[in-house]
Amino acid sequence: MDGFAHRPGRANQVTRRGSIAGAAKPIARVDDFRGKDGFRPVAQNKLTSNNPVANPHGGRGSSEPMGSGMKLDLPKSSGEKHKKRSKKKIVLRVMVSLFLVLFVLGGLLFGNAYLKAKKIFSGGGNAPALDANVDPTKLKGEGDGRVNVLMLGKGGAGHDGADLTDTILIMSIDPIQKDASMLSIPRDFWVKTDAGQSKINAVYANAKYKVLNGKKTSDINERAEQAGLAAIETEVEEVFGVPIHYHVMVDFTAFEKAINTVGGVDINVAKSGVVYERLWNPVTRKNYVLDVKEGRQHFDGERALFYARSRHTSARGDFDRAERQRAVILALKDKVMSAGTYGNPVKINQLVNEFGDHVRSNLTTGEVLRVYDIMKGIDSTKVGSLGLADPPNVLVNTGMINGQSVVQPIAGLYNYTAIQSFVRNSLKDGYIKNENASIAVFNGSTVTGLAGKRADELKSFGYNITTVANAPTKDYAQTTLIDLTNGQKKYTKNYLEKRLKVTATTTLPQGINANGAEFVIILGQNESTN
Repeated sequence: MDGFAHRPGRANQVTRRGSIAGAAKPIARVDDFRGKDGFRPVAQNKLTSNNPVANPHGGRGSSEPMGSGMKLDLPKSSGEKHKKRSKKKIVLRVMVSLFLVLFVLGGLLFGNAYLKAKKIFSGGGNAPALDANVDPTKLKGEGDGRVNVLMLGKGGAGHDGADLTDTILIMSIDPIQKDASMLSIPRDFWVKTDAGQSKINAVYANAKYKVLNGKKTSDINERAEQAGLAAIETEVEEVFGVPIHYHVMVDFTAFEKAINTVGGVDINVAKSGVVYERLWNPVTRKNYVLDVKEGRQHFDGERALFYARSRHTSARGDFDRAERQRAVILALKDKVMSAGTYGNPVKINQLVNEFGDHVRSNLTTGEVLRVYDIMKGIDSTKVGSLGLADPPNVLVNTGMINGQSVVQPIAGLYNYTAIQSFVRNSLKDGYIKNENASIAVFNGSTVTGLAGKRADELKSFGYNITTVANAPTKDYAQTTLIDLTNGQKKYTKNYLEKRLKVTATTTLPQGINANGAEFVIILGQNESTN
């Protein structure tokens, strides 16, 4: 096999000498290169040779083309070696082709997913605690030691009240202590905003429609969406007393498809989670019977969606529904982690494709992966499930306002003090929890009860208050903060300096007994005007 191709019917063929001199037989061609691989024979110029071995019949200067009368003495095994080399070339060619196909498909897969993911995860939020070894000066205040994500669920197109956020939940992650909690906010919680009074589930919709004002352009739609999300974030921060670093808005379509993409979820249904209800599915336009009994069972996307939405047959109505929503989300978290979804490019592509316009967030793709990495190390047993009406912390009840059934604080309408203390301590700042600095509060002013009031405020953020007392004198004009740790508890120092609007000193004034406290606060007369 000399590697040259010849047309069929050609008079002269390459020959090989046999064992008998002069006996020559034709050699079969390796290939005529007319296959599907694109090669075609090309006419070659005649070559001459002065080598008597290479051209034994033509002599010096012969014009016979090489290969027409050339006879070669090749060992019999030479042809077999050529066959093996040809097979290796074919295998190599196939492998290269497959690699190119996979490379192109992979590029399309990740390229497509990346572009869609950039649209979904547009960025704009910020959680300093996502960084390792956070600079204390980057923390604005108590609560920044956690990552708080406001999770919102709405019906979306085709559903009644398409923009009402009937699911409002804070997913709070502590990267330092490696734990997390979910806090459900009742959709009927009555609030007061700049736009007036309403249930909290209408805050996003009202702010959005105010900007839209009947207009429908892409620019107006985007501004309206941002206004709605900003309004609900601000309201949650003010009412519940914790910072919101990110939001995720999901409609029913995305929720259902996300669960189907990971193959459904398994939930151990408690007695309070038992549901039987006949429902209407506006997407399939069919009746749906939700029949959930006690015990561990599997939920596909449709069943999980109706389970999370149902409330009419529940003893506590919306409060039981909130509990079920937390159970479904926790089950989805477990499935995503156990299935290794983020390590599976096909699953990622499916999720991103299914989400499309049904999900939006101000997380970046990098922040999503960072949150995933943190949550991967948090066992589900360390994910707390919190509600405002769950014993023993029953902080809200139902009532009637303007003919509507609403949820309101037990302490009184718009009195959020007890709720904020419960939420802040349940979602305690990771750095405050980790340092657990002891703090003494003294009243150095003439305002009676000032030390107790300030101490209660600090306790609501989770600070460890060990002493509350009057200072020996009442002549402190300005509040003083003394750090007796020599800067060892830098996060607590940073938070207290920002809250009290002072710079810490290290010298304890005469007459003040710290009683072993690591930080001492002496409240001055300026507090009476704060």
